[in-house]
Amino acid sequence: MKHLYKISGMTCDGCRSNIEKALNKIEGVTNTAVNLENAEATIEMKNHISIETFQKAISNKYTIQEKVSDFKVKKTITPPEHKESELKQLFPLFLIIGYITLASILINRTSFNFNSFMLDFMGLFYIVFSFFKLLDLKGFPDSFKMYDPLAKKIPIYSWLYPFIETALGLMILMRFQIKFALIVTIIILGLTTVGVVKILINKKSIQCACLGTALKLPMTKATFIENAIMLIMAFWMLLN
Repeated sequence: MKHLYKISGMTCDGCRSNIEKALNKIEGVTNTAVNLENAEATIEMKNHISIETFQKAISNKYTIQEKVSDFKVKKTITPPEHKESELKQLFPLFLIIGYITLASILINRTSFNFNSFMLDFMGLFYIVFSFFKLLDLKGFPDSFKMYDPLAKKIPIYSWLYPFIETALGLMILMRFQIKFALIVTIIILGLTTVGVVKILINKKSIQCACLGTALKLPMTKATFIENAIMLIMAFWMLLN
């Protein structure tokens, strides 16, 4: 028998892998396939197994909900619907960028200067995005190290990253050591972008860590958009 379940609390591919292993160890389960993007688990079992048994097998960090439907009646999502879903998922990112842009314009409304506008945008961008990462400092590192090359090799870097963003944001807003802050921006975001491109090429499904784990965003598109904006601005400011 194949049955479909909803699982909440997953933030990265590591979560997906851990849940699959835990559920496959349950007596009577023949196979488990967890879909991170849809937050679903397809479980094959010899006999009926209770929700309580599944919940006990996985960490309290995750929640497995009541069976949504039998595998036989599971609907197939068509490409147009899937595209619309991704756009909806990216909406919080675009909304936040819109607010940061508006705030930067208002700060420079009296005597508008494009370079000053970009610096304010970058500074606010860092502060806002670091805030979301700090909301779940325990969950962020697990998501971040799934694609950032440096975080994979040096785990403590993923814990320090939100604080680095905060420091860079304050430096840029206060116009302190601007050149140094821009160079660091290019280095750390350049490394992250390399990891993002690899994930994008391999078509892997990993949650974006740019806004922490508070908001579920498709990692490749959201992080690539975020990094591209900041890298272009950083290069522009250095050249000017």
